[in-house]
Amino acid sequence: MLTRRDHLRKTLAHEGGGRLPMDFGSTAVTGVHASCVEQLREHYGLENRLVKICEPYQMLGEVEEDLAEVMGIDTVGVVPLNTLFGFPNENYKEFQTPWGQTVLVSEHFNTQVKPNGDVYIYPEGDMSVPPSGQMPSNGFFFDTIVRQPEIDEDNLDPEDNLEEFGLISEEDLEHYRVELDRLEGTDRAIVATLGGMAFGDIALVPAPFLKHPKGIRDIAEWYMSTAARQEYIHDVFSKQCDYALKNLEKLNEVLGERIDVVFLCGTDFGTQTSTFCSPQTFSELWAPYYRQVNDWIHRNTGWKTFKHSCGAVETFMEHFIDVGFDIINPVQCSAAGMEPRQLKEKYGERLVFWGGGIDTQKTMPFGTPEEVREQVLERCEIFSRDGGFVFDSIHNLQALSPVENMVAMIDAVKEFNGEN
Repeated sequence: MLTRRDHLRKTLAHEGGGRLPMDFGSTAVTGVHASCVEQLREHYGLENRLVKICEPYQMLGEVEEDLAEVMGIDTVGVVPLNTLFGFPNENYKEFQTPWGQTVLVSEHFNTQVKPNGDVYIYPEGDMSVPPSGQMPSNGFFFDTIVRQPEIDEDNLDPEDNLEEFGLISEEDLEHYRVELDRLEGTDRAIVATLGGMAFGDIALVPAPFLKHPKGIRDIAEWYMSTAARQEYIHDVFSKQCDYALKNLEKLNEVLGERIDVVFLCGTDFGTQTSTFCSPQTFSELWAPYYRQVNDWIHRNTGWKTFKHSCGAVETFMEHFIDVGFDIINPVQCSAAGMEPRQLKEKYGERLVFWGGGIDTQKTMPFGTPEEVREQVLERCEIFSRDGGFVFDSIHNLQALSPVENMVAMIDAVKEFNGEN
C-alpha cells in the first residue's frame, strides 16, 4: 500500500492516476493562520488546546498531527532554527492577539502594545533595540519596520547586505538533525526550508531578524537598486551564492535522502497585473545564482526544488524551468495571465504546480461553500492531469476565512480522491 510520501513522490515525478496529495503547514508560504487553525480544530472536535505560533511574522499556527490527519495532509515541514524575527520557538508562553485569540508563542516573542493598540515586536526578542515589526490594532500579522540608515551613495558596501549570510553553524545543523530524528517513521513527505538560498526576497531584505541592519534595507530602495545598482546586487548575490553552495554540502550530510523537497526561495517577481522586472533582467541578475544552487542540488541529491513567487509570472515560467526549479508556488491564478488550463498545457510536463487550488482573495473569504467546492474540483481536474500537482490554496489560508469554506475545500479534495 502506498504511503503519503509515495503518493507525493509520484506526483513530483509527473506520474498521474494516483491520489492527489495535499499540503498545508509545511512551509511559511503554505501555512494556516492561527485563527483558522483554532476554527478547524473546533469544527473537527479535536482536543481544545491553544494554538502554537510557528511563524510569528505571518502569525501562522502549527498544524499538529491530529489536525493534519483529519485534513488529509501528506506533508510535514522542517524549518530553520530561528524565525523571521531572529529567535527560536521554545519555552512557549501565552499571548493575547489583537483579534482576541489566546495563542502560544516563544518566550522570545517580546512585544510592546502602544496606546492605539498597535503591537510592536523586537529582533531576537531584544527590547533594548528598535522594534522590527508592527501589527496594527486591527491586523492579523506583522508588517516589517524599515530601519535603514540614510544611504551614503559613495560608501555603499555590499558586505552590509551580507551580514545575515555565512557558513551554517553547528547549532543550526544540530537543529535539523533533531527535527529529522523527531520525524523518523513518518509516512508524510518531508519539506525542508533552507535558509540563505533566497536571493533578494523582499520579506528578508529589511532583515527583521537583525538588531541593527546596515546596507540597502528599504523595500523601495532595494527594488530601485535592482535596476540602478546592479553591480552592487551582483556582489551581494555572488557572495551569498558562495555561502549557499558551501552550506549545501554540510546540509546534505545531515538531510541526505531523508527529505523530499527543499523550499529555497520566496522572492516574488509578480504583482497582481504585471512583473517587478523584465525576463531579461531576471536572466541577467538572478538566473546565474539560481542555476548554481539548483544544479548543485540536482547533481548531488534527489531533492526537488521549490520556488515561490506570487503574482502574474506566466512570462517567467520558462525562466524558472531553465534555471532548474522543479516546483512553482503559489500559482496565483487570480493574477493576470495565470489561467489554469494555459499554465498546465504549457508547463505542466516540466513544472509541478504546488498551490492554485483555491483563490484566497475572493472565493475562500467571500464565496459560498458550494462555490468553494466547485472551484476546488475544477482546479484539481485541470492541474492533476498526468501528475504534477500538489493541492494547496493560493498562499496561506488567511484570517477571516469562514470555517465552512475551509471545510468545503478539504471535503472537495477528499471527494476528488474518492474518499468521501
